[in-house]
Amino acid sequence: MKSEVFASATLGLLWLRRLSMRSFLFMAFFVLHSSSFIPKAFAQYNIDRLLMIGRSALYYEDYVLSIQYFNQAIAAKPYLYEPWFYRGVAKYYLDDYVGAERDCSEAIGRNPYVVGIYELRGLCRIQQEHYTDAIADYNTALRYDPENMGLWYNRALCRLQQKDYDGALLELDSMSVRWSRNARIYAVKAEAYLQQKDTTKAIVALDKSVELDAYNGNVWAQRAIISMARSEWKDGEQYLDKAIHLLPKNGGLYINRALARFNQNNLRGAMADYDTALDFEPNNFLGHYNRGLLRAQVGDDNRAITDFDFVLKLEPDNLMALYNRALLLEQTGNPRAAIRDYSKVIEQYPNFWTGLHQRAQCYRKLGMTKQAELDEFRILKAQIDKRFGKQPRLSKKQMRKRSDEDIEKYNQLAVADEQEVEHEYQNDYRGRVQNRRVGMDYMPMYVLSTERHQSAVKHYIAYDRQVEALNAGQPATRQLHIVCGQSTLSEQGTRRYFARIDTLSALIDRSQSVSAAQPLLLQRAVAYSIIQNYQSAIDDLSTYLQIDSTSAVAYWQRAVCQSRLNDFHAAQGTDVKMKTANVLNDLSDALKLHESAYLYYNRGNVYVQRTDYAHAIEDYTRAIGMDANLAEAYYNRGLARLAFKQQQEGIDDLSKAGELGLYQAYSIIKRQRK
Repeated sequence: MKSEVFASATLGLLWLRRLSMRSFLFMAFFVLHSSSFIPKAFAQYNIDRLLMIGRSALYYEDYVLSIQYFNQAIAAKPYLYEPWFYRGVAKYYLDDYVGAERDCSEAIGRNPYVVGIYELRGLCRIQQEHYTDAIADYNTALRYDPENMGLWYNRALCRLQQKDYDGALLELDSMSVRWSRNARIYAVKAEAYLQQKDTTKAIVALDKSVELDAYNGNVWAQRAIISMARSEWKDGEQYLDKAIHLLPKNGGLYINRALARFNQNNLRGAMADYDTALDFEPNNFLGHYNRGLLRAQVGDDNRAITDFDFVLKLEPDNLMALYNRALLLEQTGNPRAAIRDYSKVIEQYPNFWTGLHQRAQCYRKLGMTKQAELDEFRILKAQIDKRFGKQPRLSKKQMRKRSDEDIEKYNQLAVADEQEVEHEYQNDYRGRVQNRRVGMDYMPMYVLSTERHQSAVKHYIAYDRQVEALNAGQPATRQLHIVCGQSTLSEQGTRRYFARIDTLSALIDRSQSVSAAQPLLLQRAVAYSIIQNYQSAIDDLSTYLQIDSTSAVAYWQRAVCQSRLNDFHAAQGTDVKMKTANVLNDLSDALKLHESAYLYYNRGNVYVQRTDYAHAIEDYTRAIGMDANLAEAYYNRGLARLAFKQQQEGIDDLSKAGELGLYQAYSIIKRQRK
């Protein structure tokens, strides 16, 4: 028996002498990855893999890239509904509602029993104001999922948009029985009652909504609209104060509060509100028009002219704005420009005696007596009272609708024709990606890329000697750069990387030795990373590490790819604790081979994911010790210290990050100090 074992071992040794260890590894490499060497034309697409990568790109908000993956899946198996549906989701994020609706229809044609497709197509139709079609989609979806409150809610809003108030109220009554503790249902009921001019029932519904949820700014805004319609300006202002506290960036709320303040003779407060509203909505017509009137009222004529100039850029034929600007131009010593504006108004309103009188005054200032007398004769002929020659003060009792074109109301503040409440449709798509990342986001990991990513930190170029060693002798297009985060590719850029991967695969296929294939593997892994095919990148990097287990760069890149893949899987509800441990091990192995500020920083990020803030702070501190200009390390250490209840130290770190160029740190500091 021993002799047989010895003979077998001897034969094995003789065979191994014919093959070097390197060629043996190369053969193993080909066996493991032979599928990647098959020419693209004969490749059997793994549809599940394509869908997973595409959904991962959706998660990371790279919608153009995700569409490319779903295109491949559709080309390979056009009879599956999933790629059509997910491509529709991507198009929806890109505001291509027509294309998204078309893809949803294709998906429904392949599988008419998936509720989510009807829901998405309904949202696409709502964005196109095709409310009848959206209702049809919700009707179908509710047959399959009758307890889906979001579908009921959106259908009721569609009926509201169609002015079918009775139909909307019937649905809302049914909803309030099923979901009696949902505040938004009562808020929509209030809007329907308001449209029916039943303010008493609207107030009851709003009070119920506030009782259930006092943190809905739109409810307080609706309550303010009712108070202002009743000229209860003080109450309206108080309700708007609460709405603005909850929705501080809504310009329309400030414009409404300015009206309430104006009617309480608080001109300074009204002016401040118009200023704030225009900071948030610079093109708001009512904001500029009304602020122009207020500025004229307080004698700030030149800035009032600026506001009316802006209004007239938005609406060149707005006669109210023209006349007000003419008055201001006359008052500031520019009678020729005033005559130009007066003439345009009088051309439309030939019996506007006040305008004729003002133009006559301008003619006399310029010595144009004949023209002045013609205007004055027209006034006298109509026996106009002397009062028409005086500019009335800004009326504090009256306001005009924006669409009201009665030129005699030129000195009245304008209000919207209808006070509309912004509808928030129940939506699992818009904002889903963003909502997965709640709270204060940490800066992402540093990763290798062939794209030069513009760092958020100005004038900072990441450098690592091992990466530079890999770049030696490589052309510029193949050189690796260290970037924090990843920029989104254009459609052209995406196709370029797909082509690069095909080229690299062909080169690897033709390689005759491990040494020739090894650098190509790393390049392909980085290319896979850029197009977010993280699993394929991990496969290439694992093979690379089988060939060279001393490459810190390969461990580094594999750790980042695995971390990004973990984020996606965690969002799908998968337990990724073991995979996170693999990321930590890869970064620790890389640090044993090569100490780098970026590796410590990345490992700090992994500790944060595990809520191990003590070790995270320790690693960020090491990174800062190696590179005192690493702003992201200060930023993340600041957030980790805040989470670790080290308030002052955290603020100090965020201050340093802001000093180094990460200006978003200042908003967090401000929020913490409040």
